[in-house]
Amino acid sequence: MALTILGMSLDTFQCAYCGAVASEWDHLRPLVKDKRPTGYVSEIGNLVPCCGKCNQSKGNKDWKAWMRSTAALSPMTRKVENLDERIRRLEEYEHWSTPTKIDFVAAAGAAMWQQHWDNWTRVQEVMRQSQLHASKINQLVAEAAAKAD
Repeated sequence: MALTILGMSLDTFQCAYCGAVASEWDHLRPLVKDKRPTGYVSEIGNLVPCCGKCNQSKGNKDWKAWMRSTAALSPMTRKVENLDERIRRLEEYEHWSTPTKIDFVAAAGAAMWQQHWDNWTRVQEVMRQSQLHASKINQLVAEAAAKAD
């Protein structure tokens, strides 16, 4: 059913965005945006066949805005034929199945969810500090090695 809505069959399997050979699957609705989970999950109603160029270019952008954008490797930029038809089929696909969207705050509780993000922020800061520290050590080791020569 999913491939039929996208205008494909097993014999005509292709990138839903540009029509190239499909080599992977893309989340039509991103799982993460602005470093936070969107609540969408990996399921057939949120996955479309796609090529590597489109998947990398789209990233976590809104699929329709990206398709019509001038982003590097977008279907519009690559002058993909039948762009309006591809968008129409993806809209139909998007409405075919209501995607699962989990409210993580409600599932975990506001206090636990906030604690998670507080922890995440602290871990990120420690990682930044560790990288600066490691860079300084590398510099000192390089200077010591230069003096030893």
